[in-house]
Amino acid sequence: MTDVRDSNGTILKDGDSVTLIKDLKVKGTSTTLKRGTLVKNIRLTDDPAEIECNAEKVKGLVLRTEFLKKA
Repeated sequence: MTDVRDSNGTILKDGDSVTLIKDLKVKGTSTTLKRGTLVKNIRLTDDPAEIECNAEKVKGLVLRTEFLKKA
């Protein structure tokens, strides 16, 4: 499996915490995740460009690593 890296090139692992570097609209909801939001306990997926997580009000969210930095 290839290394999963955040927007700064830092390697991410299961259970890490990440911070959003950009406001993101969540498809299918009216929720917007704000820049600077801390997302804890991420899970890596088979795709090195995506991670799974649970954010404030959204469960089972898939985020692109290009919008994240390790906290």
